Amino acid sequence: MTKERLYLFDTTLRDGNQSQGVDFSVEDKRTIAAALDALGVDYVEGGWPGANPTDTAFFADPPKLKRAKLTAFGMTRRPGRSVSNDPGLKAVLDAEVPAACLVGKTWDWHVDLALGTTNEEAVKLIRESIAAAKARGREPLFDAEHFFDGWKANRAFTLECVRAAYDAGARWIVLCDTNGGTLPHEIERIVAEVAQHIQIGRAHV
Repeated sequence: MTKERLYLFDTTLRDGNQSQGVDFSVEDKRTIAAALDALGVDYVEGGWPGANPTDTAFFADPPKLKRAKLTAFGMTRRPGRSVSNDPGLKAVLDAEVPAACLVGKTWDWHVDLALGTTNEEAVKLIRESIAAAKARGREPLFDAEHFFDGWKANRAFTLECVRAAYDAGARWIVLCDTNGGTLPHEIERIVAEVAQHIQIGRAHV
């Protein structure tokens, strides 16, 4: 009988830093990262290089973790820019860390409203950004933003987004319930449906 391996991805240093009254210094982040590493967490998301002075300084001299993979967070490239000409994405790809987690729009309503582009271009943003992370030797993770809302509105497009990320080399596809409005039984059903389309047994290494 084979045992299932559970991986832990901690976002304290990014999501936790967005909580009211929380303002980590660079040294705070280094101390917390070391504690999470000692705890046995698999991935420590260190923040968003280039987004603010603290995160930029943290990734300029990242801590050397013994077990956990320090991960840089960021967005896929913006419409109208190439991978090599997007400062936000470049800062993430330039971070000397083992992994990069890129968030991308997977709800067609947000593609139109927030990105102001086509569904076809949105898929291209995801594919090219993940491929760029893979080419730089990073372990790519893809955060499918507003995935469950997108699935309910246009499942064909949302599935195309996660397929593009996976085929471009994403090691992990993270299905995000960004608004927190999806019920547990809905998540169970939708994740099971997605698993039928993504060959989760063929993990990228």
